[in-house]
Amino acid sequence: MAKYDWSKFGLHIPEIMLPKEGTDYFKWAVVACDQFTSEPEYWDKVEEIVGDAPSTLRLMLPELYLDKPGEAERIKDIRAAMDKYLEDGTLRKMAPGCMLIKRTAEGRSRLGLVIATDLEAYDFSKGSSSLTRATEGTVVERIPPRLRIRGDAPIEMPHILILIDDPDKSVIEPLVDAPKEVIYDTDLMMDGGHITGCFIEEKNLEGAKEALSALYDKAEEKYGAGHVIFQAMGDGNHSLATAKTAWENIKKTLSPEEIEVHPARYALCEIENIHDDGIVFEPIHRVIFANQGQSGMDLVNKLVDHLGKLNGKAYLADADAAAPEGAFEIPYITGAQRGKIIIEEPENKLEVGALQAALDIMVKEEKVCDIDYIHGTAAVEKLSVRDGNAGFMLPPMDKFMLFPAVAADGALPRKTFSMGEANEKRYYIESRYIAK
Repeated sequence: MAKYDWSKFGLHIPEIMLPKEGTDYFKWAVVACDQFTSEPEYWDKVEEIVGDAPSTLRLMLPELYLDKPGEAERIKDIRAAMDKYLEDGTLRKMAPGCMLIKRTAEGRSRLGLVIATDLEAYDFSKGSSSLTRATEGTVVERIPPRLRIRGDAPIEMPHILILIDDPDKSVIEPLVDAPKEVIYDTDLMMDGGHITGCFIEEKNLEGAKEALSALYDKAEEKYGAGHVIFQAMGDGNHSLATAKTAWENIKKTLSPEEIEVHPARYALCEIENIHDDGIVFEPIHRVIFANQGQSGMDLVNKLVDHLGKLNGKAYLADADAAAPEGAFEIPYITGAQRGKIIIEEPENKLEVGALQAALDIMVKEEKVCDIDYIHGTAAVEKLSVRDGNAGFMLPPMDKFMLFPAVAADGALPRKTFSMGEANEKRYYIESRYIAK
């Protein structure tokens, strides 16, 4: 018998909902809502592929449409689709258990376990030492529009990826040999690769629980009791923060007994091992869009001015220019020219921190531009050369620095890393009933 129950690890065995047998999973599965937010043509193509077929596209709102005309009508349609899928049997509830996922994309494969995370074990406030740890600063302004979608929705379908630090590969990897049932085995639309999902009943997860017990004990020895970082957010920081906010609102209306059993206390997620060879950290680049008639180079020059004030010195250089030792180099692209920004004596530990601090002034305080966070160099190239735009390329982060860095210094600058490119992100397949 495992030393601890699942709640000790901030986890919960859910009753997952999946589409009924015979569903076309190629049309059912759609990439996370926060991808391709500056590429409406992507979502137009998804709409064309799905057509009238049952699809998670009907249960989510691409963030391209957040705070845009028609948002309220779209959310109303989502609620109606949820009710319809529940009533007509499109969604079926499984017995308590988890889904073992194998995802292949861009020539890499990784394993994951779809489970539920306990929102009582998560706190996104600055300086938190919760068991489930935020890895980037939470932008609280991003929560209300997402809360409008989750609000009183009867089901959840988050794209949350949570990492565990398991160098011995003792928790998820052995489940490949556990008794299980293959539920889906399908290609994913829009270059999403391939995914296989196998259902594992709760009784066949005891080995994983035993391994988590040992892993927890090691983490307690490493970080100290009360300071254990056991789960680190890999993707979906704001999705989980929204679920937490929704839960805190619901909690105010519940008795202590109801709090213990209410389904909204948990959020569906996929846990993955940071030591999985298929997990690669990619940088998240920045593209800014002028809103006061400036050119791309006007924005670049303004950015350099702010960087110079915030750091020792900042200036433009040719793409092949050598930077002084210890300086940061950030390549930039506009329609007029390209090169690199050199930042000498930077005040931040990471390039992303230095860049974001200056961009925040331009976007939030001066309001001279808007910003988008872009996965993949091709998209940056395409967007940056348009009139009034400028793009900035960032280097990747060493994934093995994540747990030590967050444990030592707290949340990283937002959008520091991405688990793969946009097409490698989590595709919605599983859901869970969260209404009482």
